[in-house]
Amino acid sequence: MSHFEPRYSYGGDEFIFVEMDEAMSLDANFRAMSITRTLKEKEIPGIMDICPSNASYMVRFIPEEIHPDKLIGELKQIEKSIQSLNDFEIHARIVDVPILFDDPWTHEALMRFRDRHQDPNSTDLEYAARINGFKSKQDLIQAISDSPFLVSMVGFVPGLPWCYQMVPREQQIEVPKYVRPRTYTPERAFGFGGAFAAIYPVQGAGGYQLFGVAAAPIYQKEQTLPDFRDSLVFPKQGDIFRFRSISMDEFEAVRTKVENGTFKYLTKEITFTPDEVIENPRKFSETVLGRLYHD
Repeated sequence: MSHFEPRYSYGGDEFIFVEMDEAMSLDANFRAMSITRTLKEKEIPGIMDICPSNASYMVRFIPEEIHPDKLIGELKQIEKSIQSLNDFEIHARIVDVPILFDDPWTHEALMRFRDRHQDPNSTDLEYAARINGFKSKQDLIQAISDSPFLVSMVGFVPGLPWCYQMVPREQQIEVPKYVRPRTYTPERAFGFGGAFAAIYPVQGAGGYQLFGVAAAPIYQKEQTLPDFRDSLVFPKQGDIFRFRSISMDEFEAVRTKVENGTFKYLTKEITFTPDEVIENPRKFSETVLGRLYHD
C-alpha cells in the first residue's frame, strides 16, 4: 500500500481536485470510489458534480453556497472515516466483452502509422508482447484474457472505459502510447496504453497500442440495443470486464445480432469488498470467471 498523502488542490473558482496517489493502483482507485460514493450519499448543498478518476477525483461546487475550504474539510473527514476498505461494499456487474484480437481493421490502421511508433518494424501486439517478456503475441492475448479488468473510470470521450487488470502489480501489462498519436482509430478498437486497456467508442484519433476490435458497441447514440435503453453509454465505474478472445466467425455472429437489434451483453451481478481483490487477486479472478460463466 502506498504511503502517499492525498493532495487537495483548488481548480479555479469552482473545482477541488484530490490526488489519491501519484500512480494508479487498485487501492487508490477503490479509495477514490469509496470517498466519492460517500460524498454523493451525503447530498451536501452546493455540490454540482462529482467526477471519480483512476487515482484521483474532482468535485465541482457553487462557491456562493459552499466555501472551498469548508468543502475540503468535508472531504478530509470522509477520507478519515474510511479506515478500512473492507467496510466498503461494491455492487457491480461482471461483463463478458468479446474481442477479436489481431483483426484486419485495426491492423490496417496501425500499419498506416508505423512512423509514429516506437518500433516501426513490428505490429503493436508484437511490440507489446516483447517488452512485457512474452514469447509470442498469443501469450500476451492469453494473459489479457486470463484475468478480469476493473473499469476504473469512464471518460475522455463519451463511454470510453479505462480498464485496470485485477492482478498483482508485478503482473501488470504495461505499454507506452505511440510516440505521436494516430489521426485515425477505428470505432470499437481495443487498445492498451500505460497499464490501461480501453475500447474506443467512436472513430477518431488516438495513441494507444492497438490489439484488436470489440464485437459489440460500448456507446450507442440510437439506443436501439437492450443494454442502451437507459443510457447511451454502457460501461460504469466499478464494472468488471472480462475481455474474451473470439474467432472471426463469432465476431460476425455478434455483429449480425448488433445490426438486427438483438445483441445483449452477458452480465452477472456481484458484491465484493476491495480487500478481497487486493489481498488475493488470483482467487478473486477465479470467483469472477466462475460466476460469469457457470453460476
